[in-house]
Amino acid sequence: MAKIDALRRLLPCLTPATASSSTTTPIPIKKRLSTSLRDDHPDDDSVTDANEDKDSQDSTTATELEPALPASSSRPSRSMVIGTIFGQRKGHVWFCIQHDRLSTIPSLLLELSIPTQQLVQEMSSGTVRIALECHPSELGSCPLHSVPVWTMHCNGRKLGFATKRKASQHNRLMLKTMQSTTVGAGMIPAGFGSSDSEEIMYMRANYEHVIGNSDYESFHLVNPDECSGQELSVFLMRPR
Repeated sequence: MAKIDALRRLLPCLTPATASSSTTTPIPIKKRLSTSLRDDHPDDDSVTDANEDKDSQDSTTATELEPALPASSSRPSRSMVIGTIFGQRKGHVWFCIQHDRLSTIPSLLLELSIPTQQLVQEMSSGTVRIALECHPSELGSCPLHSVPVWTMHCNGRKLGFATKRKASQHNRLMLKTMQSTTVGAGMIPAGFGSSDSEEIMYMRANYEHVIGNSDYESFHLVNPDECSGQELSVFLMRPR
């Protein structure tokens, strides 16, 4: 229970929810707090030079924290997706992306080598950057979502690998129980789906999906507007 409470304290704006809870009212999405690619500032000639300087400084700071797009890339595209981070207490972390919360077949499912408890510790800093890189010489023409194995870095440290997975029956059953949850963090009790399964910790939220080009994609956790909350980003990169 102490670890669950710690997880919830790290995510004050993600309302705890159980797998069997009723429909959760979606939280209005205003903006993502941690992206250097945002373009949600309105053009207004009446904005003072001081405000323009402040915006420029904020943009520069965010850019320094995130991997930069290649100079030749075109304007990136953006969309909203649902991202779920989950894992058994003594297991590893999984990262799941869905374009439709009612679908039980994720568009991307990755098993990360970082243990669940270690990710919780990393999140205590408030900022988590997970960078996944693949080797261009072997997978130069492969779509990023089809890359089988990635080299993984978390907050600048190499932490093994990430592996693309096909959703199992247990994964699909778990996603089905979360269909009514858009934003939340909690626990799926032991014995779910099978008698020998362990309890699963999860965090579910909206993510901004940014596609820079065929060699760069990223997913950025969207926090509710009224709270700074947690900054978490996952980058898929193929260096050339």
